[in-house]
Amino acid sequence: MLHVNLSAVAENYRLLKSKLGSTQCGAAVKADAYGLGMTAVAPALVAEGCRAFFVATIDEGIELRNRLPSEEIAIIVFGGILAGTEDTFVEHRLTPVANDPGQIDLWRTHCHRLGQSLDAMLHVDTGMNRLGLSPSDLDRVAAAPEVFEGPNWTHVISHLACADEPQNPANEAQLARFEQAKARLPEMKGSFANSGGVFLGPRYHFDLARPGIALYGGNPTGSAANPMRQTVRVLGRILQVRDVTPGMTVGYGGTHEVTRPGRVATVAAGYADGYLRSGSGTAHVYLGQTRLPVIGRISMDVITVDVTSVPPEDTRPGKFMELLGDQVTPDDAGDAAGTISYEFLTSLGRRYHRIYAPPSKTA
Repeated sequence: MLHVNLSAVAENYRLLKSKLGSTQCGAAVKADAYGLGMTAVAPALVAEGCRAFFVATIDEGIELRNRLPSEEIAIIVFGGILAGTEDTFVEHRLTPVANDPGQIDLWRTHCHRLGQSLDAMLHVDTGMNRLGLSPSDLDRVAAAPEVFEGPNWTHVISHLACADEPQNPANEAQLARFEQAKARLPEMKGSFANSGGVFLGPRYHFDLARPGIALYGGNPTGSAANPMRQTVRVLGRILQVRDVTPGMTVGYGGTHEVTRPGRVATVAAGYADGYLRSGSGTAHVYLGQTRLPVIGRISMDVITVDVTSVPPEDTRPGKFMELLGDQVTPDDAGDAAGTISYEFLTSLGRRYHRIYAPPSKTA
């Protein structure tokens, strides 16, 4: 069972807005709003004033536009425009991010063909070496301003690589490169801050921020205390409890050997539900206020939990354990699995019964 607290999502958005001052606060809702459900989360953010949503693919953009038909809502596609998709972008009022000179030319040509100045954003690489114009690409296009004629270039964007490490010198280096790029494109507004960038301070904010993980409760500040509210609670139902004695093993491969008499509960959640297999032997869950270890290998459909320390009446089949929530956050679960909260959240499977708590009317 997966509970999503939309009031907490809204509260996180308000906190981010308070940090940004006059900077517009958008929202990254790619990967199904980081696993929480894009078509449920986005309307809650619209109610808080969000008017710019970032997705990864054109398919995500179409799905979101069907949910948010308002002309006031901008839906921006990070992956940019590919040949043959131009009319689809126009039909669904999607804004492409041009990541290379070829994408610039595709959108410019389409705008000329239609006789319309359609919105677009320009991505410049400042150190990630993923998407975006390389320094040499930027040199070429900045020296030929006619390259940009046709579209309405609303923003130049870039992406911070180490924003969750406030002391990392790469942040200042990227900021300097972004400022230099923006100075060469003076008619475009700037969008630079992701979740961590919001907390790096006003120099990183520019005109439009696009937080993601912070909206969903992930810690955007690295090792500092998490200022965001948790938004997700995942409960797993106990299917069976059995007595075990020394010498027995638990799970595939017999990786956990029982060393004392005890009890093991089998719980309905596994890696097919996004409860990552890499947490085998290191993850913990909660039964009430009691922290319990996950033992043996995490399977496709179930996990096994040592419940020796809790009374048998508290572990009857049908009761629930907390797999994610306030007591074991996605950051905690990610650490235990040797990964990050992003992977844990975006891996949440479709088998969970999802319950959405609506935003508070008094918030």
